[in-house]
Amino acid sequence: MASGSKKVIYAALAGNSLISITKFAAAAMTGSSAMLSEGIHSVVDTGNQVLLLYGLRAAKKPPDKDFPFGHGKELYFWSFIVAILIFAVGAGVSIYEGVRHVMHPAPVGNPLVNYIVLGAAMVFEGGAWFYAWREFSAYKGRKGYIRAVHEGKDPTMFVVLFEDSAAMAGLIVAFLGVFLTETTGILFFDGAASILIGFILAGTAIWLAYETKSLLIGESANPEVVEAIRAIATDTPEIHHVNEVLTMHMGPDFILVNISVEFEDSAHADAIERAVRELESRLKEKIPRAKRIFIEPEARAGFAG
Repeated sequence: MASGSKKVIYAALAGNSLISITKFAAAAMTGSSAMLSEGIHSVVDTGNQVLLLYGLRAAKKPPDKDFPFGHGKELYFWSFIVAILIFAVGAGVSIYEGVRHVMHPAPVGNPLVNYIVLGAAMVFEGGAWFYAWREFSAYKGRKGYIRAVHEGKDPTMFVVLFEDSAAMAGLIVAFLGVFLTETTGILFFDGAASILIGFILAGTAIWLAYETKSLLIGESANPEVVEAIRAIATDTPEIHHVNEVLTMHMGPDFILVNISVEFEDSAHADAIERAVRELESRLKEKIPRAKRIFIEPEARAGFAG
């Protein structure tokens, strides 16, 4: 899924880079606060895509002495930074600009320029959104969208979709702000649109931060994966009882597995060693993301978990 993630990010990066230039040009020509907020939004999104690409690259670094389980969590870290940037820069500046224009309104000149830029932006942003939505739909399978986001282990799949969704909502708000300002002559609408765009970005950032925080801290594998691990371990003849299965995602494609088991009393050392090797082999075959597996012998009666 990493290649799919990169395609989504590259598509969003190309679109946002072009759109941001046109939005700033329109804001300079017309003085629209909503258009300026949209330009800032696109710049923030462009920077975020660069950070996500860096995170994907850094996560591929091999394990070393200081990071024996690899660098997979780099992706989670940079995804969390993206959420902070959306909130601090995107939402903060948009709300500030909106409040400033509400308190000190200024006429919006040549609204036709804004309409042309917003229309073009909707086309480009809509294309990027559709591509991100299509990739995420394939990624989620039969799960609902909210559940897929909550259980997703590759944040790039939903971060870009969230960004593009917020961008489309922001474009609609900016369009309404410019339209209402032109038709009514009330300058308040332009500044209010900028403030609303800021709130949209703030809400998006808070949800992204919430979803990526658990991955950064150390989220377990999805319940069906944990149950599959337990079933494979239980099916091992030398194992009398599976006490506990602990998992943690070290990256989208790296699950750390720790299994506490009670072996049969009749199993001798050689049989236990063979059972451990075979169990590890079967787990890695059935669950390729289970990269590191630790099996801990522990009597059921003395199990404290």
